[in-house]
Amino acid sequence: MYIWEQNAVAVVTGAGVGLGRALSVEFTRRGIAVAGLGRNLDDLRTTAAMAEGAPFSPMAVDVSDSRAVADAFSEIRSKVGAPTILVNNAAIHPRRDFIDEGPEDFMACVSINLGGAVNATHAALRTMIQLGHGRIVNVGSFADLAPQPCAGAYSVSKGALRTFSRALVADLADRFPNIIVTTWMPGILATRMGLPVGLDPAVAARWGVELALCNDRGINGATFERDCQMAQARSLKRRIVERILRRQAPLMRLA
Repeated sequence: MYIWEQNAVAVVTGAGVGLGRALSVEFTRRGIAVAGLGRNLDDLRTTAAMAEGAPFSPMAVDVSDSRAVADAFSEIRSKVGAPTILVNNAAIHPRRDFIDEGPEDFMACVSINLGGAVNATHAALRTMIQLGHGRIVNVGSFADLAPQPCAGAYSVSKGALRTFSRALVADLADRFPNIIVTTWMPGILATRMGLPVGLDPAVAARWGVELALCNDRGINGATFERDCQMAQARSLKRRIVERILRRQAPLMRLA
């Protein structure tokens, strides 16, 4: 179900470069105003220059700072509009060996990759709960399943982010069924944090925005890999019952 209110406002974190920039531009092309959060104002201004169809508002914010994030959302509400779409995209990948980086550097990465999502989500929920609806997309990774060398902090934080999505659903779904949370794994991208042979972030952004604009309750808590919904883990008994009753819901594919 791709129904969204007019004059919607999306917040994209890490909007100054890479996937965050591509997502922001794609939102504006679809007529969705964007408040873009990032640490480098010059990068955000470059994103703003690429926007078309709807305004992009650059906001220099360190998402690991909960107070700064809360203040940014207050400014968004007063100057841009009530944000009902949040894409938690901001992340860093220091590529340091655990022995060399030290605990402070490790936790600094976690504070951005996980803490930034926690801070932005908490601030966004103020509006979403008041309005009774909203979309939260957490940009995840499978890095935690098979951590690579020099990727400890990144792998830990991204794994925890997927758990955070499930925790949000557990806390919100019964009381606020129209606040829909999903995790999206865009894959390896041709960005500074990715690889030159990766996917063009503009292609991935089309999937990500399509997902963010889908407010179907049936995808609450779902995980998407690139453009496809992933099957959720189910017990053998549950799989047998679904097969007998033919009640297994079809998996969604993003346009």
